[in-house]
Amino acid sequence: MSDRVTITITDGVADVRFNRPEKMNALDLAQFAAIAEAGEQLKADPSVRAVVISGEGRAFCAGLDITMMTSLGGGGGAGTERAERPGGDITARSADQITNLGQQVAYAWHEMPAPVIAAVHGVAFGGGIQIALGADIRFVAPDARLSIMEIKWGILPDMTGIPMLSRLIPVDVAKELAYTGRIISGEEAAALGLATHVSAQPLDDALALAREIAGKNPAAVRAIKQLVNEAPTRSLADSFVEESRLIGTLIGTPNQIEAVMAELEKRPATFVDE
Repeated sequence: MSDRVTITITDGVADVRFNRPEKMNALDLAQFAAIAEAGEQLKADPSVRAVVISGEGRAFCAGLDITMMTSLGGGGGAGTERAERPGGDITARSADQITNLGQQVAYAWHEMPAPVIAAVHGVAFGGGIQIALGADIRFVAPDARLSIMEIKWGILPDMTGIPMLSRLIPVDVAKELAYTGRIISGEEAAALGLATHVSAQPLDDALALAREIAGKNPAAVRAIKQLVNEAPTRSLADSFVEESRLIGTLIGTPNQIEAVMAELEKRPATFVDE
């Protein structure tokens, strides 16, 4: 694992921190690769029951590194990395993925089997807010500054931002934010529906919620996330069928029985990893 992202797993909670504080966790090629790698590592770990993503230093993520922005404006010289140019590695996708690398650093958290909570402080601009939108839940500091900023550079959000944004807030509000790139506070983000909670200590509160979630039947939590994530693209009939199928995979399993017994005996449950 690159030192650009640190991961600490304690009692089923993965504490993931973007670790480029001197650049406000801005996204250069190494940062894209490190975040994507972290996502793939955690998706494959059955012991992970909840994930918290945050940024070290003064910010969650300031968006695309300015050195990469110069290549979008034609300022990339002979030494510019190929992945920093449109059509390079960041925009390439393999046949077995629906995302390219740039999109995957945000979408990895959406497709993570375990719930993901973003703890946002400082700024979340451009790619930064798109990563946060990939999480299931967002704790945002009241004085945080967020912006879908791509229009400032004459481009559009291309890290899954528009589809994720459109699932959270009214379409007209999503359009207005993307058309203008205006900066909003954590307080306004909550009022608009972009933030789940406003918190003076977003990381502490995110970790506390993650620990609570990690104390539930992990198979049931993952099934809930799957069902909710897929609901917008399914018919009601198909959703009802999938709901019945998933409940059938849970009832009578050791973890489900343990949940019942722990509740009846008024004690913390002890679940096994599956």
